[in-house]
Amino acid sequence: MSKPLENLAILTLVHNRKAALINMLNGILSGSLWPSEVLVVCMNEEALLIEGSYPFPIRIIVLENEAGLNLGAARNLAIQESSAKNNVFLDVDCIPDHQFLETYLNHFVQNDDVLYSGRVRYLPAGFDKRKDWSAHLAEISTPDPVRDELETYSYELFWSLNFGCTKEIFKKIGGFDTRYTGYGGEDTDFAFQARKHAVALHTINACAYHQYHASYQPPLNHLQSITNNASRFFSKWGKWPMEGWLKAFEDQGYVKRTNDTVEIVAWPSETEIEAALRR
Repeated sequence: MSKPLENLAILTLVHNRKAALINMLNGILSGSLWPSEVLVVCMNEEALLIEGSYPFPIRIIVLENEAGLNLGAARNLAIQESSAKNNVFLDVDCIPDHQFLETYLNHFVQNDDVLYSGRVRYLPAGFDKRKDWSAHLAEISTPDPVRDELETYSYELFWSLNFGCTKEIFKKIGGFDTRYTGYGGEDTDFAFQARKHAVALHTINACAYHQYHASYQPPLNHLQSITNNASRFFSKWGKWPMEGWLKAFEDQGYVKRTNDTVEIVAWPSETEIEAALRR
């Protein structure tokens, strides 16, 4: 029987992802340990109503931002509002495995002075239509193509899908830079801030399974925010983030990059954006 924990919360951000959130909550429910709370930040939408009951507290808060989605501000708010010392940020599209929280807890007990990054595997479309899918997540998922063979992730490969730290370490890092808006760059910036403030990054085998949703390769639907955020990142750190995406935008003639600037020189049509959709 799973039992609630003290001082270990799961924090997640939501925008038009209620079905994914329910799958996440059910994954948490089936875990070997339960969190002291699940804190959900609804971004630019009304507070979600969660049907049914769960044996751990679920707290819903709302963040409105007229400039659009600000993931950094939402994460900063989440940890500010969290009642726990130890916090795990889990993307709403992720379902934790059975030992997920137990793995995090064991590492927090050993060392609570670092930034932890967990691992992610990817689920196919329609995975939740399969009978007893929740018992076969490892079997039906595929590894991350970039990080799977790596024993440890570099700061450049840190991602915000699955990571954890104490409130104290989050404060030492300085939180997320809220000048990044929309899609891209804010999590790499957070990792670089961790390195700047001498916070070690440890990779652990706390696995989460990313639920399928349509995505774009390259993400032409986020051309504006990626370009803006890349410029912001370069002005702060003197190097480019999201190199693969920027190169793809360049190769396809949408942006022009010099040594220290990147600008949009052509906008993709709806047809071109649709062609980049990965189904």
